[in-house]
Amino acid sequence: MSFEPKIIALVCNWCTYTAADLAGTSRLTYPANVRIIRVMCTGMIDAKYVLKAFLDGADGVFIGGCHPGDCHYIDGNLKAEKRIRGIRPLIEQFGFPATMLRLAWIGASEAPEFQKEISDFIAAIKELGPSQVTDRMVL
Repeated sequence: MSFEPKIIALVCNWCTYTAADLAGTSRLTYPANVRIIRVMCTGMIDAKYVLKAFLDGADGVFIGGCHPGDCHYIDGNLKAEKRIRGIRPLIEQFGFPATMLRLAWIGASEAPEFQKEISDFIAAIKELGPSQVTDRMVL
């Protein structure tokens, strides 16, 4: 049986979500095992959201936000970047490799970049194998 990772994508409403939507309307394909959760700004993503995703069985968490300098909330994406640096050691304490969490800057018009980033992330997660959490969530 082939392993298909379950990916949670927390994406910025103004940039990465728009890029994902544009990818869909442009008929760009990417794996269907991504569950996109739109947040107003990546700066509001708390560590508990990431930890909950992993503890509920996600194989990877992708966070996509506006490019630095383009945040609709001035510096929310820079706050997210700092927060993600703090979350990586925390998830490692729970036994998850830091590479299961990825942060990418994807602008609203960058649908091909969204497709590439999410596809590359899924390929990297496939190499890691399934999450060690035994109680798999249904995504």
